[in-house]
Amino acid sequence: MCADLSERARLLAKGRHYEDFVVGDAFIHHWGRTIFEGDNILFTTLTLHYNPSYFNVVYARQNGHPRLVVAPLLAFNVVFGLSVEDLSEAGGPFLGVDALNFNRFVYVGDTLTASSVVVEKRLSSSRSDFGIVTWHTSGRNQDDEVVVDFKRTNLVRRRP
Repeated sequence: MCADLSERARLLAKGRHYEDFVVGDAFIHHWGRTIFEGDNILFTTLTLHYNPSYFNVVYARQNGHPRLVVAPLLAFNVVFGLSVEDLSEAGGPFLGVDALNFNRFVYVGDTLTASSVVVEKRLSSSRSDFGIVTWHTSGRNQDDEVVVDFKRTNLVRRRP
């Protein structure tokens, strides 16, 4: 059975090449992700984010929050991760994030979605087999409010 399956299986290419991106193209990244209390507690513990608003409900409420606040870097990482399949799954060195804005609090139980727009692209002057692409990505909560946005840049492989 395994031999038959491997004979019938076909390898699908993942990700996009430099030529697939056009300035102005928009991507609505699928799924979304609900952030649970365990996600937030684990992230804050592992990354030494010891703001009590992230793990102490009483403290969060005393400071005007309806429930636990999600660590902003966790919200950023979730939104960034949602964009990978559409933008950079094919690989290529990550060049950085610019203009990172945390626009509003994210709370445990919020569901984040992401969308991106190609804002810039050019050929690499030092690596002829790559181009450089920059996207503006926005993360929204379940009420369609922008909670985080940023620009990120990657080297993206050109078609052979």
